[in-house]
Amino acid sequence: MPKMDESQSGTELLHVVAGDLYRLGAMLLGEGETTVNLVERAITTAELPTCSDQSLHSARVSMATAVIEYLGERDADALAAPSGESGPPNCIGDDDLDAAGVSAQELEKLLSGPDRGHLRLWLEGLSVAERTIFVLRAVGGLSTPEVAGLLALHGGKAAQGWMTDAVRSVFRQALCSLASQLLQDSSER
Repeated sequence: MPKMDESQSGTELLHVVAGDLYRLGAMLLGEGETTVNLVERAITTAELPTCSDQSLHSARVSMATAVIEYLGERDADALAAPSGESGPPNCIGDDDLDAAGVSAQELEKLLSGPDRGHLRLWLEGLSVAERTIFVLRAVGGLSTPEVAGLLALHGGKAAQGWMTDAVRSVFRQALCSLASQLLQDSSER
């Protein structure tokens, strides 16, 4: 999570927020012009009056909205809400990152450390909906109800049925997959 404090100027705050949003966008869409355009769009729609965590949260919600709209327009079914059963039973009983055996700080190291390529490959192996939910929850810090609401409101017609329980279930499935990936990586070393 980026460091924000009261001594930062508006320009410094903007650079911190833009960097954070670009990182989120790159995890969801890849690096490139589309991600840059969506960061610009998110910054213009976010409320950034102060250098508080609320400003960063507002910017992340704006970025999530822009990315979800883009993904829904690009592929109408990519963010489709699950119908009926929400998939196989989860190996994790809680929708908390720590339940996968990794803390927020450890995830940050995985994202920015020398082995970040493994995590990127793992993310690319997830479905669009799984990747979106995982990144917005685990990296973006959005709550399960926030992600469900954003998907339902901005993901297109097929996504209108997203509910909190379904987001929670998909996030848990992604956490199970992450835990499995981390175990596999550690056994290969």
